[in-house]
Amino acid sequence: MSALSTPDTATLHDHVSALKFITCGSVDDGKSTLIGRLLVDSKAVLQDQLAGVQRSGETDLALLTDGLSAEREQGITIDVAYRYFATPTRKFIIGDAPGHEQYTRNMVTAASSADAAVVLVDATKLQWQDPKMELLPQTRRHSLLVNLLRVPSIVFAVNKLDAVEDPTVAFNNISGALQAFTEAAGIAARAIVPISALKGHNVVEAQPGWCGYQGLSLLQLLEKLDVVAAETDEAFAFPVQWVEKFSSSSDTSQGRRVFWGRVATGSIEPGQQIKVLPSGQTATVAQVLNHVREPKNVPAGHSAGIVLDREVDVSRGDWLLAPGAAEPSRDISATIAWMDDEPLVAGRVYWALHGHRWVKAKVKRIVHKLDVNTLAEADATQLEPNSIGHIDLALQEPLATLPYARSRILGSLVLVDTASHKTSGAVLVR
Repeated sequence: MSALSTPDTATLHDHVSALKFITCGSVDDGKSTLIGRLLVDSKAVLQDQLAGVQRSGETDLALLTDGLSAEREQGITIDVAYRYFATPTRKFIIGDAPGHEQYTRNMVTAASSADAAVVLVDATKLQWQDPKMELLPQTRRHSLLVNLLRVPSIVFAVNKLDAVEDPTVAFNNISGALQAFTEAAGIAARAIVPISALKGHNVVEAQPGWCGYQGLSLLQLLEKLDVVAAETDEAFAFPVQWVEKFSSSSDTSQGRRVFWGRVATGSIEPGQQIKVLPSGQTATVAQVLNHVREPKNVPAGHSAGIVLDREVDVSRGDWLLAPGAAEPSRDISATIAWMDDEPLVAGRVYWALHGHRWVKAKVKRIVHKLDVNTLAEADATQLEPNSIGHIDLALQEPLATLPYARSRILGSLVLVDTASHKTSGAVLVR
């Protein structure tokens, strides 16, 4: 697993598609420095930007992504910072996710839409001389979270190997610990790569033989990863984001209202039957407009405007569903990543956001809590901040959900505190 098999050219993804990936891991593992190294070595940073991050004559690569004043003052990453860069073969959107426990919610937000995750492991923080070493809890937590969030490609980057006495022994022992952890947790890691973000070793250019590693560099691996495929195999589902009451494109919409949003699953074309949730009304699709108002069939992952054959009551937050789509239900069994400062207890009521629809949700039961160190499921009466567990929810109104393993969009909800309006939990339907 320490090297990624190189696919044939014919099976590679379309390189026009940008890869969206995040870096995550524990505090001070070098996530911001790694992104800075990628930006600098791929020549995505201007000279005046480089001059602005000079400290005592040396370039502080982390400052290229730590943009908030509080981040610069404290030397930590608080919010997710997105940067863009490109190689001759691919474009990238890269997110620098916080390592601190109290900012786990920001990391979860970034991971929910990522195509890949690079989990950094700091060799200097581990007992690398011990083949049976323990990984840091935050490394385990972030690995479990990105796996729960169905991030398709997970790459482990063992960083700061230039700062240990024997980098080869350190990499071999840390690789063994990572392989044991991923096998126990059911995580399919794409690769384990030795790097030095500070020195640039094996980040952009491969260094065969360094630390006994003969595989591709981190950037070469990222160039070969696939983007998340649109969910076109499921039945059509469409969350209404905006209702255009009086269309300016009367030649295509015949003066009827246009319902705009992004197709969540399946595809849509004129003549299809749909049902409106929650009203249950049915209609036929008369016209489909793409994002530039051209009549065109639209697949999952793309924005569309839908005109129905008759006027029905549809508002922002409603769902348009094809026959055979997810069956609405008031009861949900789910995995939750709890991100509020207050513990989650049974009986509490929250707002649940599904697509653009808000409904009240009551926590019926906390089934168990996941121990991120042992991966065991234990009985629990509450979930502390930044913990992961399994809960049962009772909804005030039915929602059309699918298991998160089938659909990232229909299978995910956000719980929001009804008083403070803070994001409290990321819910993944089981």
